[in-house]
Amino acid sequence: MSPSIAERLARLDWAAIGASLDEWGHARTPVLLTPAECAELRALYTEETRFRSRVDMARLRFGVGEYKYFADPLPTVVGELREHAYAPLAAIANRWEAALKTRVRHPADLTGLLALCARRGQTKPTPLLLHYLSGGYNCLHQDLYGEVVFPIQLTVLLSEPGKDFEGESSCSSSSGHARSRAAASSIWIRARPSSSPPDTGRWRARAATTAATCATA
Repeated sequence: MSPSIAERLARLDWAAIGASLDEWGHARTPVLLTPAECAELRALYTEETRFRSRVDMARLRFGVGEYKYFADPLPTVVGELREHAYAPLAAIANRWEAALKTRVRHPADLTGLLALCARRGQTKPTPLLLHYLSGGYNCLHQDLYGEVVFPIQLTVLLSEPGKDFEGESSCSSSSGHARSRAAASSIWIRARPSSSPPDTGRWRARAATTAATCATA
């Protein structure tokens, strides 16, 4: 039996993740999701009732491809990733806020963040599922819906290079300092550019692939 999502996230080296975010603006974890979990999430893309809206990235100049925002209730895996990754990421985000001498402090757990969002009228779920075809890419960005903004995002690659698609799926920086091929179900954690060292990279796919971003706010 596979460990729970909470157990898998608890095993991560969060100190190393924080150091990578400090230096590069992004960090990569070991593989966290099983092939079955990835397949289950990919299969949801055609189930329109699971989503609240669709975004054409080319139309908005966000890249080439599309994504759909999940509706409530969230898929179990997405909800658990969101819940159990939030607390260690909030600690990193609050360290940045203190270093920047801002007055912002992010709630310690996801329940607190969602309650804060609700008080500000931000009640729409924000996790989403991305879909790329050959040549697709995502200019890393964060959709903002109100005053409350959490500065870190998670991105999970759900397709396996060489099996689900041919070509390359990678995260790259326009400055050339960071480029790495992503393994299936690895999670990339990235900071919003205004909150950390500049991160102007792209998720780039040269063949059909699907990925999911589990945003927290």
